[in-house]
Amino acid sequence: MIRIMLVDDHTLFRRGLKALLSGDPSFAVVGEAGDAGEALRRVAELRPDVVLLDNHMPGVNGVEAIAAIREAAPAARVIVLTVSEDEDDLARALTAGAAGYLLKTVESEVLTDSIRRALAGEAVVSPELTHKLVKALRAASAPAGSSAAQPGEMLSPREREILRAIAAGASNKEIARLLGIAETTVKVHVQHILRKLNLSSRVQAAVFAVEQGLA
Repeated sequence: MIRIMLVDDHTLFRRGLKALLSGDPSFAVVGEAGDAGEALRRVAELRPDVVLLDNHMPGVNGVEAIAAIREAAPAARVIVLTVSEDEDDLARALTAGAAGYLLKTVESEVLTDSIRRALAGEAVVSPELTHKLVKALRAASAPAGSSAAQPGEMLSPREREILRAIAAGASNKEIARLLGIAETTVKVHVQHILRKLNLSSRVQAAVFAVEQGLA
């Protein structure tokens, strides 16, 4: 049973999210909070496995509360669930220790899968925000003129092509359409890329692409 705490100032949204998650027997919503202060008080008591945290709330916003939430419940994985597509919010959330950053428009199946993946140690980011994560990483990368090490023969030309598309935020379906290949073939290539690079998620692959100058 995955114990989840919901932190959002909109009561109706919390109710809808609770109803959605309660439909899966592997999830249990153990607590709710309407602001960061209440979240900090309750998280230490409830010790949830996952905290779904809105960003824009009255008082202290979600991103600013991440570090304190993780200190109060070190084992909890914090996933920001927000309407904000701002790349600064995204970068600050991940830097503060969030395990994920998802838009509230996310499909229910993607949300439940992301919760499980975050609990397993993966970083989860809405696919449409991957390119903004890459942009933020570029802004924080080494000064111009420095040369990044190349992956050499680690990846095939096709795998590099797919890696660049991942860093641009493309889904498997979009990559398949772009390259004129089957979506199942793309999935196999992605698995090979992650295995060759010893990575566990598309987000890590996008970061690798930036660090290696491939994006």
